[in-house]
Amino acid sequence: MIKFKVIIFFLFSFFSGLLNAQPVEPYLSSLPKGSDLSILVQSVGTKPKTIAKYKSDQFKQPASTQKLITALAAQLELGSDFRFITRIQTNGSISKKQLNGDLIIQLSGDPTFTRAQLKNMIATLRQKGIEKIVGNIILDTSIFTSHDKAQGWSWNNLTACYNASPSAAIIDDNCFYATVTPGKVGEKASISGPTNIPVVVIGSVKTIAKNSKDINDRYCELDVTYSYKNRYYLSGCIDAGSDKIPLKFAVVDGVEYFSTILKNELKLQKITYTGSSIEINQRTNSKLTLLASNQSAPLSDLLTVMLKKSKNLYADVIFRTLGAHYYNVQGTWRNGGDAVKQILRKKAGIDLENLVIADGSGLSRLNLVSADKLMEVLQYIAAHDEQLRIIEKLPIAGVDGTLQNRKSFNQAPFKDSIRAKTGYIQGCYNLAGFIQKSDGKYMAFVQLLSGYHADNQSGSKNSAIMRFESEFYKKFIN
Repeated sequence: MIKFKVIIFFLFSFFSGLLNAQPVEPYLSSLPKGSDLSILVQSVGTKPKTIAKYKSDQFKQPASTQKLITALAAQLELGSDFRFITRIQTNGSISKKQLNGDLIIQLSGDPTFTRAQLKNMIATLRQKGIEKIVGNIILDTSIFTSHDKAQGWSWNNLTACYNASPSAAIIDDNCFYATVTPGKVGEKASISGPTNIPVVVIGSVKTIAKNSKDINDRYCELDVTYSYKNRYYLSGCIDAGSDKIPLKFAVVDGVEYFSTILKNELKLQKITYTGSSIEINQRTNSKLTLLASNQSAPLSDLLTVMLKKSKNLYADVIFRTLGAHYYNVQGTWRNGGDAVKQILRKKAGIDLENLVIADGSGLSRLNLVSADKLMEVLQYIAAHDEQLRIIEKLPIAGVDGTLQNRKSFNQAPFKDSIRAKTGYIQGCYNLAGFIQKSDGKYMAFVQLLSGYHADNQSGSKNSAIMRFESEFYKKFIN
């Protein structure tokens, strides 16, 4: 009889919660046909109340809301004070301004490492009296192994800066700029690449009339292809009326790029070497002597940049580092995903086993999460905010990061009241974060929208989703 009463009480509480939940269906008409939406809004606390719920158990591509999962796993496993360390070491000794042995650069995948920092490390070698290296220049990339690109990344975005490969060898974000300037109609556009870094940008881009009705011009698009040793070829067309177009490309071969810059910096500081420049991707137990080192800012600072600015490179390096750190092996995409699941299950009690975790950034089209599971992550983040301090790292509506200019939230009553991670890949407009009500208390919310394709040619492609967000979430603030 007691068990029966308990069951009745549970069912009553469950259905009462659903009856009190805010309906989502009346707002769906503002979205284009074919859109598929998952929504979950809950109060924050030990006994969270569901305030709005719609298809929250469906799997969707998370896009950059995946970074919330990566951030939580990183805080729990690596800790706020973790730093990426780049070391210059040797298996030899210094005598008479000569290093008798190999110069070994142990790379950590530091996503913040710069050419200026490399220059300072080499200057330290000069301060130690080294003018000649009788040995090889070795890049130790053994922190990671296997492919530097995750499964499910779009092949045609691999040369885009936001898709820079999270290899062990990173310098200046592994990105660079080039420009294309149109000429007269029918003439070639001029291409200008960087002059101080080891990449080559060439091509043949045709200048066409603006709004040309020629069918060949209509489907002639600016394109880029990549070949070995960071050579890029631009082709296609550009409108005569266009301004100079700045292009931001990803360094595809990180090891070649880093190695060439390293050799140039050695030459600039008049340090010669007799051997070859080689890469080693296997761990060794050799006893080495430290000559110089550089460390990144603490993980806490890196996560702030990762979440505020949605830095894919940061997220994916951290993701692969989690695999290396948790299993004490070389980091890969596979053990990174396994590590994230194990860390959250053991340290946070969050079971992600049925989810697909292909990368840390959300770029992969193979990732699959549900609003229900993302809500578990948010609830844990909120419950442990004093230790984790992740909420303060999220973009603030109308203030900073990827929410600064989001049209649905950059004005009152949303400005300053919403902290959330955005997530966008073509067809998906996602959000996951917190709404601060007028009484100062938080609510957690997850929005996963897929299949979005604007059917109104008169407005911007995202006007419908911006309208939905501004109308739907307003009631949760007031």
